[in-house]
Amino acid sequence: MSRVMMRRKDRRKPSKPSLKAIWRTHIDDHPIGLAWSPDGKKLAVAGVSGPITLFNGADGVVQHKLPGHSLGTMAISWHKGSRLLASVGQDGKVRLWDTKTGTQTSEMAGGASWVERVAFSPAGDWLVSAAGRKLRLWNATGELSCEFPDANSTITDIKWRHDGKRFAVTAYNGVVLYGPTRAEPLRRFEWQGSSLTLEWSPDGKHIATGDQDSTVHFWLVESGQDLQMWGYETKVLELAWSFNSRYLATGGGTQAVIWDCSGKGPENTKPVMLEGHRDLIKHLKFQRRGMLLASGGKDGLLAIWKVEKKKSVLLVDAVFKAPIAGLAWSPDDRRIAVSDESGTLSIAAVQRL
Repeated sequence: MSRVMMRRKDRRKPSKPSLKAIWRTHIDDHPIGLAWSPDGKKLAVAGVSGPITLFNGADGVVQHKLPGHSLGTMAISWHKGSRLLASVGQDGKVRLWDTKTGTQTSEMAGGASWVERVAFSPAGDWLVSAAGRKLRLWNATGELSCEFPDANSTITDIKWRHDGKRFAVTAYNGVVLYGPTRAEPLRRFEWQGSSLTLEWSPDGKHIATGDQDSTVHFWLVESGQDLQMWGYETKVLELAWSFNSRYLATGGGTQAVIWDCSGKGPENTKPVMLEGHRDLIKHLKFQRRGMLLASGGKDGLLAIWKVEKKKSVLLVDAVFKAPIAGLAWSPDDRRIAVSDESGTLSIAAVQRL
């Protein structure tokens, strides 16, 4: 009897995943920034009109409402220690906030009327900001450490390498690499076009850029060789690497396009196309240490995919009332925060029924 029962159990279909709501709330604004603190205890949500709300990650209780930037907040970045939060905005300022007390600790001039990008280094010892063509480096207390030569056009993105020894900047004509100890560029990856966003692979060997001309560039950092992927419906603003640096997920249309970057790379290979959205994809996020990919679309659809070599499948989805404005996996990968353009903020966990 026990053998028969075991066989019957083995023949059952695997349980279907579901999204379990943990908490949901609403902010009276269009969310422009969404980020978990590195310890996963806080969730920061920046509204386009300026204020930044700090929530308790476990239950959604508001801990502090920071004034942010009077003319509008553009971006936020957490310090490794989870207490300090950096923000930039349309008032031309870079601000540092103590999230325990809810007070501002530093205010710095970004160098132009709008400061659009800000990023703490992985170790938290440096903070880099971009305002127009101005690129500035600060220490963790807000003291100016270096002002780099002006870029040849407006800086569109900044990302640190995993070890914090380099950061990459995109603008017209490609990618420029800098280090925190010298003002001159360390290296340039040039091409005639406008890159809008970039992502380092977690192992630091590759840089991918999403471009204005509906293409994706794939750079091999060591050799400087570049590949170009084309055929996208629109300009590419969405990029995400899997934690093992094997898969690169790209947007630029109604389908998530997955490139396998293992071995000799994606050249002359056919990508996996994930179909499910009825309108343009706006956000893509891989788990930090897992193979689940979240996609959020202009159609309000949140989709969770399992990405594998032989078959990538849709595990679970949910529909929001407005286009998805932001996605963020918690540091432990157990929860995902989702905001939509109406101000709805939802935290859920992917689980088996």
